[in-house]
Amino acid sequence: MRIISLFLILSTVLACQPKKNNSLSPAVLPAAKTNIKYAKGFSVTYLEGAKLVEVSKPYPTATTGFTYLLVNEGSIVPDHDQNTRVITIPITRMICTSTSHIPLLDYLSETDALVGFPTMDYISSEKMRKRIDAGLVSELGVDKSMNMERLAVLKPDLVMAYTVTGDLGQFKKMEELNIPVVVNGEYLEEHPLGRAEWIKFMALFFNKEELADSVFSEIEKSYNQTKELVAGVTHQPTIMSGIVYGDTWFLPGGKNYAAQLLKDAGCAYLWGDNPSTGFLELSFESVYKQAHQADFWIGVASFTDLKSIATSDRRYTRFNAFKNGNVFTYDARKGAKGGSEFLELGYLRPDLILKDLVKITHPDLLPDHTLYFHHQLQ
Repeated sequence: MRIISLFLILSTVLACQPKKNNSLSPAVLPAAKTNIKYAKGFSVTYLEGAKLVEVSKPYPTATTGFTYLLVNEGSIVPDHDQNTRVITIPITRMICTSTSHIPLLDYLSETDALVGFPTMDYISSEKMRKRIDAGLVSELGVDKSMNMERLAVLKPDLVMAYTVTGDLGQFKKMEELNIPVVVNGEYLEEHPLGRAEWIKFMALFFNKEELADSVFSEIEKSYNQTKELVAGVTHQPTIMSGIVYGDTWFLPGGKNYAAQLLKDAGCAYLWGDNPSTGFLELSFESVYKQAHQADFWIGVASFTDLKSIATSDRRYTRFNAFKNGNVFTYDARKGAKGGSEFLELGYLRPDLILKDLVKITHPDLLPDHTLYFHHQLQ
């Protein structure tokens, strides 16, 4: 399924959505209760007039999670402990801190909710860029350089944040301004569909569970149909990945999200038996020993052609995948200001990534698919 097909389906879903009825009691929550199938990092419990949402693993070293009580405007706030953050819903104004949050808004028809972002040049979404060009989204700065005064002036209903290190200093400053901060841990999901399912997390704040479920069901269906295509393949091409930074080669561990995609694409990832869910840090020599005869090299960071790879490090030219021209980048699509569409949309659309990988390694199975995120380097 091409990306346009999914948008056509979703537009039909949106057209069938009932119009908002302002006469409804503010305590009424959506009839649809979302069901989490793949994501491990969050859960939701429905209460009378409220939802109790738990993010169990907000960052890699977290020993405890965060709990949020989402209360419909005008409803009675249920009893809760002092560590639970109460947030009034549905929200209408928010700040996101990762480009991967942007498609969640787009697919929920809540593009207009974004009022601020750390570095707007990274955003690729055409819908969101129209808002940016119209001056409707403010640039806030990154991490400790974030402009708190500007953030406060925007009066967001919440900030959707993420953290890799567990440094919560900036989040506490936002909370001191009485701005709720919600930590999104989508990037820690090991299964590609688990990451995509965080659209249901975003939907909780807009009372759009039914729409999120529809979006996700189409993505899941597309992903699994592609996965089934390779179920009977007898040859699994061998795959290497990553590049050298400094003196270290970084590549996905065997339980990493990227490794799962390669497995589902009917490939033999050469580090597939490694138990790491993160990234491995290896020497060039150890990678060469294991991967010099690999069929494909997929994922070469920002390199745009074979010449630039060879110029960067002549040792790269010794790999068979390089010699045979089977080197692919995932950065075929860039936004108006150079942002990576793969890094922005890829979490939500693993079905498109999977189709690309199957097209690259088993082209006869998807004769009509045109590579979306990936590009073969020349």
